[in-house]
Amino acid sequence: YKGSYVFNNQYRKDLEQLFINLSSKYNLVVLSGDNDGEQKILEKMLPSKTVLVFNQKPEKKLIYIEKLQKEGKNVMMIGDGLNDSGALAQSNVGISISENVNVFSPACDGIMDASQFQKLFRYIQYTKNAMIIIYMSFFLSLLYNAVGLTFALTGKLSRLFAAIIMPMSAITIVSFVTILSKFYGKKIKS
Repeated sequence: YKGSYVFNNQYRKDLEQLFINLSSKYNLVVLSGDNDGEQKILEKMLPSKTVLVFNQKPEKKLIYIEKLQKEGKNVMMIGDGLNDSGALAQSNVGISISENVNVFSPACDGIMDASQFQKLFRYIQYTKNAMIIIYMSFFLSLLYNAVGLTFALTGKLSRLFAAIIMPMSAITIVSFVTILSKFYGKKIKS
């Protein structure tokens, strides 16, 4: 031979670190429609616990996700093409990765700009913290209203005072959410 061409897949920037971070808390599965030609490279690149499944047609991806859900698992599917649309729709959370978020995307819960893909673990942490903040806000709101209602029912709360503290409850909740959001945001960045 006088020469040859070698074609390698290009993987997204910081993919290895993203998978390491994700594997610390989650079970990872790579469902690929491609053949297993990249298996050795992926096995070296990804955490050892990552399950690699190749030659998956769209209907096989959908069946795989349904199987995981029947086992009681919550599934987050991340896909980048129309062949992932059934699996994205079936999963508990479906995220479509797109080079251009303004173009057509398959049925999914969210669209992520491909250039931000390496931040996925951080985004998941933000959403988990956001849920904690929401639950804490509901608890604070219920507590605030229970105390206020107790005073109102016993007749120890004047109308003027009630008119003042009612908007204060909204301000308190908004302030609480803002402070906790900043706190958790700084905690994740560090």
